[in-house]
Amino acid sequence: MRYKMPDKKNALSLMDAAKKEMAFTLKLQVNEEAGPTIVRNIYESFRMLGDALLISEGMESEDHVMPIKELLKLRVETDRPINLIDNLRRFRHNINYYGYQPKLSEIKDTISIARSCFDQLYLEVLKKIK
Repeated sequence: MRYKMPDKKNALSLMDAAKKEMAFTLKLQVNEEAGPTIVRNIYESFRMLGDALLISEGMESEDHVMPIKELLKLRVETDRPINLIDNLRRFRHNINYYGYQPKLSEIKDTISIARSCFDQLYLEVLKKIK
């Protein structure tokens, strides 16, 4: 973990990018061919929210674990548990580094996590940054 000057403007910009990426990804046709891209993009959108929290506090993470841990600390009511986001981190890792091809059911589950958690987390992160 590196410490820097808190940068709310950069954090808000990162949040905007995460929201746009999520909106685009949820419009993609759901099939096994698009699966790795869908999973990666959804995970990255969550990670960017966590990074935005860290940046707004003047911290810079050197890996993906810290941003996700920051998100998991938030008290947000969602339809599905937010700790599933950490599972997405490992799932994305398997896709990126071991060539895992997600099944259609796994892709749909990832989309379900995004639909049930992202907006609530986005609003909570926005509240904390502002």
